[in-house]
Amino acid sequence: MRSLYIRIYLTVVAALALFALVSVWLLQNHLEQERARAQSTLQERVAAWGELLQRSLPRADAPAEVQAEALREWSERLRLPMALDDAHGRRLGASESFVRRQGTGPGAGRAYPIRLNDGRTLWVLRPQLMRGALPRPDGEQGEGGGPAGPGGPLDAGPVGEGGQRFGGLPPRSPWLPPGPAFDGLGLAALLVVLFAAVAGGAYPVVRRLTRRLEALKRGVEAFGAGDLQQRVAEDGRDEVAALGASFNQAAARIEALLRSHQSLLANASHELRSPLARLKMAVSMADDASPEQREALRREIDTNIAELDALVEEVLLASRLDAAMTIDRRDPVDLLPVAAEEAARVQATAHGEDLRVAGDERLLRRAIRNLLENARRYGGAEVEAQVLAVGDRVEVRVADRGPGVPEAYRERIFEPFFRLPGHAEREGGVGLGLALVRQIAERHGGSVRCTPREGGGSCFTLSLPRTA
Repeated sequence: MRSLYIRIYLTVVAALALFALVSVWLLQNHLEQERARAQSTLQERVAAWGELLQRSLPRADAPAEVQAEALREWSERLRLPMALDDAHGRRLGASESFVRRQGTGPGAGRAYPIRLNDGRTLWVLRPQLMRGALPRPDGEQGEGGGPAGPGGPLDAGPVGEGGQRFGGLPPRSPWLPPGPAFDGLGLAALLVVLFAAVAGGAYPVVRRLTRRLEALKRGVEAFGAGDLQQRVAEDGRDEVAALGASFNQAAARIEALLRSHQSLLANASHELRSPLARLKMAVSMADDASPEQREALRREIDTNIAELDALVEEVLLASRLDAAMTIDRRDPVDLLPVAAEEAARVQATAHGEDLRVAGDERLLRRAIRNLLENARRYGGAEVEAQVLAVGDRVEVRVADRGPGVPEAYRERIFEPFFRLPGHAEREGGVGLGLALVRQIAERHGGSVRCTPREGGGSCFTLSLPRTA
């Protein structure tokens, strides 16, 4: 059985079936106990009626009409269908209710024989214990033509002082519905209907839940088959909707990483062609070159090899940063000494406040170095770095006096392998320096931006969270 909705649904149905069986068993036991108690009480009452009528009816040698009239009187007073036979079994008299009930109807033949001491037999029709003989709150007529409440056949015990009656059946269980009580068949039918209703109502709920899981499964399979734009529905506020949202977030992240890696690979392969072509040309010319030309070719080869080495290093670093959303290792880093050391490498100046951030010192040093080298390459000789606090953040500002960056390109310059128009390979670099700065800043919870500098030039600002 592979379908989840079938397993869930069958679990619900099995629980309902178990509940129904236990309910039937408990209710049946309760009804059997009620019947036994009512039967015992009725037998006691029949014996009491016999003793009462033994003392109240005329003697056996009295005329039959007198005995019949007395019987009818007591039948009306007790509201019980009764009949009286003599010692030889001949009928002396019977009440109208007895004659009516004894002939046909649901109570036919339900009579208790009570043997009197003088040989006569008193017949009392048995009340239907589970068919309305019990007291009903609506005052319906009970058996024997009288009300089934006080004074009816099951509440017709002797009257004591204060009008209290004795000998009646115990009151009906309050949790049973009024009217005719349930027999075994009616109870079974009720439980079957209840079971069918709940089972039928549970099916669409379970099916809707598992249908959403099946849609999520199809989405995952489509994404795994290569459809990177595949997303699933996030409707609802339950766990399935949360799972769908998590899948969509993961799918978007994976799609972005794959697109980034594809772009990085394409651009890196393009950038590798130029230094490799220059290396190939320099090596082919080395055999026929003069000593002076060979020296120039050697320097060209060294430059191209250094460019290839820098390109490979930056591509590898960009790939590692793409794979990591955050920096796992964070140590206290003093930015002013780092900025001063990197500024000295490119003959720039550094000043500011001695501030500290939490992060990877090697990556932060690389970000500051890329900013300084970029400013030296495109911004001329006047380059300076400044470290200062701005609110709860630390900013490293690298400023130059170059031609500046047009406003339309101030965001694009942080894209991999992007170069400003007019800045060809002769300027050096591979177009990954500023892209790495943005990646390093974002992995540290910071950002980087380019703004114009007063008096001309550009200012690159690396903003990082400040360590307390």
